[in-house]
Parts: sequence; structure tokens; C-alpha cells
Amino acid sequence: MTRAQTARERGSATTELVLMTPVLIIVLFFVVALGRIASSRAEVDAAARDAARAAANARSAAAAVPESDEAARAAFRQSGLTCESIAVLLDTAEFHAGGNVTATVSCTVPLRDLVGLGLPAARTMTGRFTAPIDLYRGLS
Repeated sequence: MTRAQTARERGSATTELVLMTPVLIIVLFFVVALGRIASSRAEVDAAARDAARAAANARSAAAAVPESDEAARAAFRQSGLTCESIAVLLDTAEFHAGGNVTATVSCTVPLRDLVGLGLPAARTMTGRFTAPIDLYRGLS
């Protein structure tokens, strides 16, 4: 192999690297976006769990609603997840000793800062959790 052929091969490797760099950067941004979506989904599930547990510890169905809402919002504050809107729905149909309570939490997560990926501006994630109410606990 001559020196001219070796220099040409080095030049083609540089050209390939220059052409592949934007593709690699886009793939990296896409992986970051998927990571953020997965992390946000886990945080919403955790907030739903906290909301259901707080409601299950409430003394009445009326008190369970604000306690579950506050627990979900506190979970989001603690995790650092920013939501454009938060909705906490509580099913208290079986709110009695030995029954259960189900919390459904929705959070609209902004994705605007991940520019250039063609993602929607925000994505709504929903988590649901059912917590049992202690059989031997007095309710009012």
C-alpha cells in the first residue's frame, strides 16, 4: 500500500466521522428524551402510590380527597418533576374498614426543552394505585 492510498483512507475516515457526528447527536438527544419520559412515568406512579396511601390513612372519605391531593403534589415537589397541570382523582366508593381506595394521578410533563426531536410540546402521564384500608381501624 502506498503513502497516497494510506492518506486517502485517513481522509475518508475523517469524512465519515464528520458525517456521522450529527446522527450520533440526534440519537443521544433521543435517548435523553426516552430517559426523561421513563423517569417521569415512574414519578407519576410514585405520586399515585403516595396519594392512595394518604387517602387510606384518612379518617373519612371527605378528608381523604384533600390529603391525597396534597400527598401527590408533595411527591412531585420532592422529586423535582415539573408538571404543567396535575389532576388527582380519588375513588372512595369502597372507603370503609377492610375496603380500599384508588388514586389516579395525571401530570402533563413539558418536553419543549428537547428541541429538534419533533416531540410534542408536552405529554400527559397517568398513574393509578389502589391502597387497602386497615380492617381494624376506626373510621368516622
